[in-house]
Amino acid sequence: MLQGSSWVLSMAFLIIPACLANGLRQCVCDGPGCTNITCQGRKCFVAIDNTDGFTRQTKGCFSIHLMEQCFSSIAGMVVTKCCDSDMCNSNLTIPQNDPEQPMTKNQLQLILIPVLVVFLILLLVALYFCKVKWHYRQRLLTRLNELGETDMLKASIVGDSTLGDLLDDYCTTGSGSGLPFLVQRTVARQITLVECVGKGRYGEVWRGIWQGENVAVKIFSSRDEQSWFRETEIYNTVLLRHENILGFIASDMTSRNSSTQLWLITHYHENGSLYEYLQRTTVDPEGSLLLALSIICGLVHLHVEIFGTQGKPAIAHRDLKSRNILVKKNKQCCIADLGLAVMHSQTSDYLDIGNNPRVGTKRYMAPEVLDETIRTDSFESYKHTDVWAFGLVLWEIARRTVVNGMVEEYKPPFYDVVPSDPSFEDMKKVVCIDQQRPRIPNNWHSDTILSTLAKIMKECWYQSPSARLTALRIKKTLNKLNSPGDNFKQC
Repeated sequence: MLQGSSWVLSMAFLIIPACLANGLRQCVCDGPGCTNITCQGRKCFVAIDNTDGFTRQTKGCFSIHLMEQCFSSIAGMVVTKCCDSDMCNSNLTIPQNDPEQPMTKNQLQLILIPVLVVFLILLLVALYFCKVKWHYRQRLLTRLNELGETDMLKASIVGDSTLGDLLDDYCTTGSGSGLPFLVQRTVARQITLVECVGKGRYGEVWRGIWQGENVAVKIFSSRDEQSWFRETEIYNTVLLRHENILGFIASDMTSRNSSTQLWLITHYHENGSLYEYLQRTTVDPEGSLLLALSIICGLVHLHVEIFGTQGKPAIAHRDLKSRNILVKKNKQCCIADLGLAVMHSQTSDYLDIGNNPRVGTKRYMAPEVLDETIRTDSFESYKHTDVWAFGLVLWEIARRTVVNGMVEEYKPPFYDVVPSDPSFEDMKKVVCIDQQRPRIPNNWHSDTILSTLAKIMKECWYQSPSARLTALRIKKTLNKLNSPGDNFKQC
């Protein structure tokens, strides 16, 4: 390399035309071959030699057969730059940041090394998050390893069983709310989707068929994966099953149409949600009591902790509303959508609030949630917010109750003071600052049942959370109104 570069420089300085032909330029010459401070040639040049680690700059002229050396380099070590007027190279330089000057090996390393380091860091971060997500998705599936031979056998013959048989077999033994995971996945893969019966922010609900029986399939959108995981986790809680809690069948993560779908399979109720039911149906006072009592029985079962080896933690719903309550064929209700629920065990004094960034429904938020004074480390605080929301659901039911031949059209709570899709600030102003509550018509007081419901509502809406009724106290009050001959047995 050194020999080649020296040869170029030597030739540049030694070949000086002897005659002054047309087109020759007078150039500055300060190289080792210069006999004077000037030379004559076709081009004047400046050269930088960096072959031994030291930068040297020389000036001279090129004859016509060496002009191809202009603007060239040898491995970035020898760089030349030419001009074509007399003495033009006297002030001609090759700055270090000249765009025509190729980068040296050291310069290239200084640029590439930081770029490679940043790329590797980003790659490691991406791999870390992929690994976390993969482990998160596998948390449920790892429980498959805990299944014994009996579960494996029953999963293999699940096609010969009915849904009722399976649930009776597994859930009456205290094993939990749902089927063993392997059986859940087997059932999920045998379901045929028939029609979409609802859509929401979480995704879609479909009516499906499994061995001739209707089931509801809640398909979560990928952005709401946390809700799917949380519902699956809570529905598999021991002793959760109750006639006023939506019956859970199975949960599965399945791949369809080249995408991952998150399924939650539950009992199907053709009457739909209480929100839909009240818009198309009116009820008599006894019917309103039946709806209210069944809801509070489900809420009490959630709130209570059952102690023992086959116990159950206390659970607060956190998003109770008429859209999250379903109406069964017998006109009783069951509570659904446990994606925001929190769990608490007195034994370990551990509050499990899950890992879901989604918040509840603004229209049903309690004052302490809206003004952000709620004690998030206290399980009792979450129970108080459920009671507030239950009072609003009671109001929705009462509006659709026929009293003395009169009934009002369905309206959501606070319909007359906030927009159809209220903001957090809208609700905060109405509930916390103005301390408004839904209006209770005078004619409700002419009926014993509605009068009691109205009194309960008011005691659910106290500004102070601790002053509100408990779910258990509400249940006892409503049970006293429920005569022995009514359709709903006391819970």
